[in-house]
Amino acid sequence: MSHLRFLARRWRLLAPLCLSTLLVGCLALPQTGLFAFRLAITSLGVEEVQIGPYKVQAGLDTSDISRLIASSLGMGSLPVQATLAMGLALPAGMPAVEMAGFRWALEMPGVEPLSGNYRDSVSLSGGGEASQLRLPIGFDLLAGDSRLAPMVELATQLASQGELPAGSELAITPGDLRGLGMTLPAGLWTPTLRFAVGEDGELIPRG
Repeated sequence: MSHLRFLARRWRLLAPLCLSTLLVGCLALPQTGLFAFRLAITSLGVEEVQIGPYKVQAGLDTSDISRLIASSLGMGSLPVQATLAMGLALPAGMPAVEMAGFRWALEMPGVEPLSGNYRDSVSLSGGGEASQLRLPIGFDLLAGDSRLAPMVELATQLASQGELPAGSELAITPGDLRGLGMTLPAGLWTPTLRFAVGEDGELIPRG
């Protein structure tokens, strides 16, 4: 009987501590998850464009691209490779987190959707400074049933302006997040973030 009274007294002492720990854990999860909700793309551009075997420099004359595409029509294929330069950041004042990579998907008018995985960890300081990342992208300029003129316009914008065309959309699905002394697995608290490219190259959050 005395043993039961001892256990009862011990439980009365431990119950408030357990309840406090549970409440802190429940509060920490949404706060850590909020990092993903507020993740922002601070910059987005296109670098190192290569059309077929040629590295394209900024300011290239549109006619050069047109001739290059015309000379490749007989082959039915003209691969384009480029680097997507992107800045990722958290709002100023938020605690630092480490993101275990992310999945990305890119849609551009007239091109089959592109996707990939960024496998390196990304440090997000929360001090207003953005982490600068580079994503390799590639597609076939002559694939599908797209007309030639829009493809010339797309290649020109990527090469000479260093911008994604208006109507493009970039989606990012964050990986695991580490912060506040805990790890938040990807999924429920790290939803996919979508950003559209406007007419003037501005980024417009979607949803």
